[in-house]
Amino acid sequence: MARLERKSVDRGTPQSIVGRDTGPAEVEQQYRAAAYGILAALLRSAPSQELLEQVGGFAGIDDAADEMALSMSLLGLAAARCSADSIGEEFHGLFIGLGRGELLPYGSYYLTGFLMEKSLGDLRDDLRRLGFAREADVHEPEDHIAALFEVMAMLIQAGGSHATQEAFFAAHIDSWVQRFFTDMAAAGSAVFYKAVARFGNAFMGIEKRYFTAES
Repeated sequence: MARLERKSVDRGTPQSIVGRDTGPAEVEQQYRAAAYGILAALLRSAPSQELLEQVGGFAGIDDAADEMALSMSLLGLAAARCSADSIGEEFHGLFIGLGRGELLPYGSYYLTGFLMEKSLGDLRDDLRRLGFAREADVHEPEDHIAALFEVMAMLIQAGGSHATQEAFFAAHIDSWVQRFFTDMAAAGSAVFYKAVARFGNAFMGIEKRYFTAES
């Protein structure tokens, strides 16, 4: 998928929130960035055993609190119970296949029914404005869901303004991503990725409420 790197940030380069003394608000931002990062890693490529072990730690979360906690606990259980090989085969069936997988994880496809449409051009304009560039050895479109989640994680970590995060989320993620996760949950090849879809949908719901509450 389209890996992106950040050449600059709007209005300077704020320090990363990671590794500093943090208050409750900064802890919340770290959790948001971590959730985006985990989803990006799970959707970018078949997860490594190391990543599955990390996600498997979610199994110990108290799942009685809310849907987000429950979805994390179920994702952790799925990561602990499924082998890396079986998840690799599942990933191939969902996203690669013979010719193409069951799912096309691209914004332009969900927004227009086609790849490489105007929405991709709009995204590229926004990425340039925000200082992001596609890595030189990557040729896949930037509207891959994992790339978009990586952008959100980097915006949060770099202290991007609330308005900048909200605008990017509304324009390039919220407009289609829950339909994508719904399709993933219903896909015939999905086993482990049903849990990923539930976690993704739960987190997207929290993000929508976050931006609404802070507006």
